[in-house]
Amino acid sequence: MILHITILLCFQLAGEVLSRALGTPVPGPVLGMAMLVGALLVFPRLAETIRSTAQGLLAHLSLLFVPAGVGIVGHLDKLGANAGPIIIAIIGSTVLAIVAGVLTFVGVSRLVGAKDV
Repeated sequence: MILHITILLCFQLAGEVLSRALGTPVPGPVLGMAMLVGALLVFPRLAETIRSTAQGLLAHLSLLFVPAGVGIVGHLDKLGANAGPIIIAIIGSTVLAIVAGVLTFVGVSRLVGAKDV
């Protein structure tokens, strides 16, 4: 299990190093995840090796949201004072994410030649 977590963290570290070295706007962990996906496609045995550890991490993923919840409760006074802009930002970003998803879907559908879009 320690070896599997080390593998995952090495990909994250490699992504972080690559992101900083190239000065890309993409976060390092995202690059690391992309490299991990590539490695899993090239080496299917790696996927089988880290599967149990990855599933264990995903099963307990909700624990990662506890610090965010504590931070929200700790700053309720600031949230109350800025409720309007926060609500607008949440709704606006949600709408933008949905629109981006729709446009991506339509674009990919056109590229692959789907007729019903």
